[in-house]
Amino acid sequence: MLTALGLDVVGESVYRAMLAHPGDGVAELVARVGAPEEEVRAALDTLSELALVRPSAERRGELRAVSPDIGMEILMARQQAELASQQERIAMSRAAAARLIAEYADLRPSASSPGVEQLIGIDRIRDCLTRLTREVTGEVMAFLPGGAQPAAQLDASRPLDRELLGRGVVMRSVYLNSVRNDQGTVEYATWLTELGGRVRTVPSLPTRMIITDRRTAVIPVSTEDTGAAAVLLTGQGTLTALCALFESVWEGAQPLGRAPARDAQGLSPQEATTLSLLAQGHTDEAIAKRLGVSQRTARRIATDLMERLNARSRFEAGVRAVQHGWLPSHPS
Repeated sequence: MLTALGLDVVGESVYRAMLAHPGDGVAELVARVGAPEEEVRAALDTLSELALVRPSAERRGELRAVSPDIGMEILMARQQAELASQQERIAMSRAAAARLIAEYADLRPSASSPGVEQLIGIDRIRDCLTRLTREVTGEVMAFLPGGAQPAAQLDASRPLDRELLGRGVVMRSVYLNSVRNDQGTVEYATWLTELGGRVRTVPSLPTRMIITDRRTAVIPVSTEDTGAAAVLLTGQGTLTALCALFESVWEGAQPLGRAPARDAQGLSPQEATTLSLLAQGHTDEAIAKRLGVSQRTARRIATDLMERLNARSRFEAGVRAVQHGWLPSHPS
């Protein structure tokens, strides 16, 4: 029962035995627990490190178990600290692409940097994308966050998509899971798939990105206003990292024609992502933006998860999710 709080089976057994039989020594604990002496001694060391056992004030040289109410508070505090560390690691991982982009965020129009060209304004960005798609010969890889795509934008894309696929260009696009609820986007993705394109979805995406022939990438400088400025990247090291990022996301994405699989806890990818974001302390607005849904939908998903976890706060939902195995208990 206490394994979710960081205590292994032998450690829990030793702790319980010490509570039930305060006068037991190592030999008696070995007999009661049924584990080798070295494992019992290792468990005692762990319990001591966790402050679940302490030297007896009455019997010199002996250890005593702290009371369960104090012991559970200690374990919960430790678990909360580990959860906070995990949340930091997740945030750092998800920000990896953003940090890469941020290296170019302060570039000035006159700045000169090998492998980097700054594109100011939506017109220049569109001109660049038009040129790249005209010149591409092998492959286009794209992250398309933002939820449902405007019908006019989808209609405008069809002639170019048909032309690219017609000359054998491989097209792989990753959208958010939320587009599955938009008929127009689903119809467009189905049409694209029938022509040979490949479309998958994920719960969240790090940024908007288009990579052509694994040699050039266009990424907005700001995710808040993708039309204000972008960077055209051609550096080999940068492209290698961005292609690896795309492949990693693509590998975990679900084909649009297939319903997203639920995990062992019965959570959909969207629910699992929401739970992770809740545990990190994100607001409904931030979660909605990450998932490409309305704040009302994000709030509904969050409320449902909290009810299922019987949690009264978002932080408590994160702790209970770890206890129930819905979130990992240690950073990977």
